Amino acid sequence: MKRLIECVPNFSEGRDASKVDALVAAMSGVPGVFVLDRESDADHNRSVITLAGEPEAVAEAALRGVGRAAELIDLTRHTGAHPRLGATDVVPFVPIEGFSIEECVALARRVGREIWERYRVPVYFYEAAATRPERANLESIRKGQFEGVREEVMRNPDRAPDVGGPRLHPTAGAVVVGARKFLIAYNINLDSPDKAIADKIARTIRFSSGGLRYVKAMGVDLKARGLAQVSINLTDFEQTPMHRVFELVRSEAARYGVGIAGSEIVGLVPKKAMEMAAEHFLQLESFSPAQVLENRLAAALAGAPASEPSAGKLARLAQPLLDAVAAPSPAPGGGSVAALAGALAASLGEMVAGLSRKKKSLAANAEALDEAVSGLRATAGRLAEAIDRDAEAYDAIVAASKLPKDTHEAQIRREAAVQEATRGATEVPLEVAESAMALYERLVQLEGITAPSMVSDLRVARAMALAAARGALENVAINLASLADADYAGGVRRKAAALESRLSEYLASSVPDRSGAPMGGIR
Repeated sequence: MKRLIECVPNFSEGRDASKVDALVAAMSGVPGVFVLDRESDADHNRSVITLAGEPEAVAEAALRGVGRAAELIDLTRHTGAHPRLGATDVVPFVPIEGFSIEECVALARRVGREIWERYRVPVYFYEAAATRPERANLESIRKGQFEGVREEVMRNPDRAPDVGGPRLHPTAGAVVVGARKFLIAYNINLDSPDKAIADKIARTIRFSSGGLRYVKAMGVDLKARGLAQVSINLTDFEQTPMHRVFELVRSEAARYGVGIAGSEIVGLVPKKAMEMAAEHFLQLESFSPAQVLENRLAAALAGAPASEPSAGKLARLAQPLLDAVAAPSPAPGGGSVAALAGALAASLGEMVAGLSRKKKSLAANAEALDEAVSGLRATAGRLAEAIDRDAEAYDAIVAASKLPKDTHEAQIRREAAVQEATRGATEVPLEVAESAMALYERLVQLEGITAPSMVSDLRVARAMALAAARGALENVAINLASLADADYAGGVRRKAAALESRLSEYLASSVPDRSGAPMGGIR
């Protein structure tokens, strides 16, 4: 399987083109890395470079960029409108294909350690790679900027870097390294120069002020154009899509007697985000990404079915996975099958919500259904990733058990590796069970706001979600027996017991089907 990631390093230099050229040259010199985009802003004095390619190659390119920035950029002489902590300010890794967010976390932490080893520039971890909850938010780490943090780390251990330090590098500061989903920089321009209105709208829509989840926003004065702008970062466009943000900004602007002059995307955007916006605004019925010409062509060139699956083609799509499960090898096994059941449940729920939101009779539920479609799509994606992750976790145990054990030291290393791999093999199904239970609860809530004609599809989805949870918990239990760390095993056992209790409650609840027989549900 092809493995692709994106990395978007932000450098504290946006005025000296020769320095930016040198940074790009350092990173593009790594074989297998593509520089997809570069943007510099003189007012912010900042440049954003977009890299993509194989994970190892992209990691090495990012490392070289950090090293070159440490040579070229002196923060003691740097000024600009944008907050910054380091010469290389932020290095986020983003999964694209064949590489999970969890793998990006591991890569980010390895790169962070390597930055310190190579360049003696300390590192903080953020977003999914954060090692402390309070550091998940970039703004929390960067509070005070280079000058403030430089002083505070010397007297406050809570502000010390995660790797290296405690002193910051005298001229390069510190680097914030992380893993996250694709971030969309999306700006909406108002047909008014009044920045105060943009500030009020930004406060309404951003999550930190009680607005939309996965939205960061601020008001900006576009003096050159005589407009005010709501500048937005979408940190999870599948959960909170662009069109939902646009509609909310438009409705808030109307409250102040202001219209929308236009909107813009800064940098690159996933095709999926545009497909979601098109489906919403055009009110396309039964839309599928397979209807997009470029998607169909890519599928054909890759040898995949080029048209919408029909009955026979569905079987051909499923057969490779069925063959893999049926093969006389331990993986993929029950854990992968449980994750698949959950992914199917989420996809079936997405279908019901997607079709229901097209119906005029359910117009009052459109916003809730829109949110459900995005949430269920994201859940299906996570559970689909767990199909491979579960199989890989088992393979890791096998690989660890084959390590040398001819000396006492080798035996210790082998046992440590086996235990680490067993933890992974326990955590994956536990995550699947947690996701499946949350999915089940969401599916139950959908029954009251979706088309009654599709209640059977929803109930099939709910049954699949419960099966996914049941199967995943079986895999947790069997791996728990092999864990030597009693404290860790106890914590997992308590989480599993809580899930078992909820599962039993749902199975015992009574929601009648057409025959009057009970079917698990919650009220």
